[in-house]
Amino acid sequence: MMRLSGRLRSSLIIGLQGIRARKLRTLLSMVSLFLGVLAVVVVQAGASIAERALMSDLELTNGIDGTRVLDMPPNPQAADIVVSTIAGRSDAVASMAASAIIGEPGVQPVNPGGSPMDENWGSSSICYPDGHCEEQGGPKGEAVELRLTALTGDIRAFRPFRLQSGRWLDFTTMPALAPRLVLNREAAKGFEEHHVPAEMRVGGAVHDVTPQFIGVVDDGDPQPRAYVRVDELANWLPPGGLADPNTGGEMRVMLAPSTPAERVLTAKLRGAGVETYLSTVDSRKERGKELSLMRLIFFSMAGLVLLIGVAGILNVGLATVGERVEEFALRRAVGTPRSLLAGIVLAETLLTGLLTAAAAIAASAAALKVVSTLLGDSQPLLHDVQFPWEAGVAGIIAGLVAGILGGFVPALRAAGIPIATVMRA
Repeated sequence: MMRLSGRLRSSLIIGLQGIRARKLRTLLSMVSLFLGVLAVVVVQAGASIAERALMSDLELTNGIDGTRVLDMPPNPQAADIVVSTIAGRSDAVASMAASAIIGEPGVQPVNPGGSPMDENWGSSSICYPDGHCEEQGGPKGEAVELRLTALTGDIRAFRPFRLQSGRWLDFTTMPALAPRLVLNREAAKGFEEHHVPAEMRVGGAVHDVTPQFIGVVDDGDPQPRAYVRVDELANWLPPGGLADPNTGGEMRVMLAPSTPAERVLTAKLRGAGVETYLSTVDSRKERGKELSLMRLIFFSMAGLVLLIGVAGILNVGLATVGERVEEFALRRAVGTPRSLLAGIVLAETLLTGLLTAAAAIAASAAALKVVSTLLGDSQPLLHDVQFPWEAGVAGIIAGLVAGILGGFVPALRAAGIPIATVMRA
């Protein structure tokens, strides 16, 4: 082991001396290899950033991987059971949604049916506690229709909404008589384009409500939506009204893995005859094949570019060995083993590959920092993005692989030089 360590140390020292003695040739080798290693680093960095962005978007809409999701048909009795069971818990959050219109009374909303602001889903209707629904007639006015989602707790533990402005709902304070609403980006867009009165009509409520807008979040939903505390909305509409199937309500409970609330809640709902659907969020597994295919395609392209760089360093390495034939023959004549000669050549190409990898990683990190600074405000994907460590590891591996592939044949040629060649000198 000590002898092997000594040979390795000798190979590295002599390899460094060779690089210093042939700076221009080393630079040419690095230039030919730089684009190949850079391609690998850029592809790995891009794939990592794209994967994180994709998973982040999926977490907004589906929830964090591992979250247990309990869906059920809207039912007033189920709503009462859910609210009474998980109220005040941090390991379970229920969401109940219904249609709401904010703006002038007696007019059609600018987005009938709660459609996105740039689309039109047709006519809208408002439903009442007795079960009958009426089409919204009259002229179009300054009113926006959206989905009003009442929460029993902070849903960001399961769906990490991105706060855009203002503040999120505070569940630790006393409920306000005027419900505080947090809008999503599509709803905020509607209220920016249309200045509407602060009057809200909710399906199932007897009286109109005067809400307070306190913030805007990115929830990944293309439909206008607003979030409110269920206890604040209960002053005007009981939870059972939100879960009334006649008002187009929806119900969902998101639970932490292995929480005891899941067993208690499902048992109560089963006892009440409510049919439930339990699932686990696993977005990474569902999108695994798509991500793997994307990586395979881009790495194949980067590999082709890297092979071109390997061919360049191989060409330079063979030319260098041809010029050093007498040197290597003399070393053989004084007792230098063939393995050490091969190690000297291989050490030079490996060190060249590592230097090239360091340059490619530094260039990629600097370019990503500049792009993040210039475009971060307009592109959320690039805001405060960090250079992924996976890209650095991929660059180092690419540099080592290129050094081995580009130096293997020259190393064999150097090891095979006969001692008699020294007589030419």
